[in-house]
Amino acid sequence: MPSPAHRVAAPVSGPHYLLRGLSLVRSPELRLFVLIPLSVNLLLFGAAFYLLYLQLERLFGWLNQSIPSYLEWLNYLLWPLAIISVLIVFSLVFTTVANMLAAPFNGLLAERVEQKLTGEQLHDDSWAALVKDTPRMLGREWRKLAYYLPRALGCLLLFLIPALGQTLAPVLWFLFTAWMMTIQYCDYPFDNHKIDFTRMRLALAEKRGLTWGFGASVALCSALPLVNLLIMPVAICGATALWVDHYRQPMLRD
Repeated sequence: MPSPAHRVAAPVSGPHYLLRGLSLVRSPELRLFVLIPLSVNLLLFGAAFYLLYLQLERLFGWLNQSIPSYLEWLNYLLWPLAIISVLIVFSLVFTTVANMLAAPFNGLLAERVEQKLTGEQLHDDSWAALVKDTPRMLGREWRKLAYYLPRALGCLLLFLIPALGQTLAPVLWFLFTAWMMTIQYCDYPFDNHKIDFTRMRLALAEKRGLTWGFGASVALCSALPLVNLLIMPVAICGATALWVDHYRQPMLRD
């Protein structure tokens, strides 16, 4: 039987689902499944940042020996700029990598959220089943990457076109990023039911306002350094709630 929370009329606002994900992520029964992908993200970023920090320390040590003493004040300007740049670039890059490494646990989190919202158990939830299903989940992540890269390149090439291209490119890039955020996180509950990637995209495209609203709110949070390291489990919970409210019944009925 559906839980009382699921019997409430489904909201139609995309950003509302991100807030709903924030509420779900604090549920005691989901805590373990939230902490695992979150830990993967934080540990990966922390290790990479530490290694790069050591390289920056060497670079600034060499710089201190190379520049005249009257320019030593540049250290106080360059260090903060370097740290901020590293936070922005690395948080974006390693969030993508962490999504791939944590894919099996992300799928498990989406499964547990769906169980909480519907009261129905999906599959064998043993760790052995998770390990067995990992290659298929990683293949799905590569499928998303193959969809993303050529389209991202096309958007980026628009920035090279003067006037019209450079005017349209930022808008198209944001819309495409919002669309990809929806695909990235909604894919977990869809994939838990073995729904084909193309079929999922077509279903999401039928409710563009809803899906773009959700993706845009995730994209904005993902653009914030440090916040984007914490957004992954929240977005998965929100995307699963969106799946349950708008896609689960029609997709499973077909």
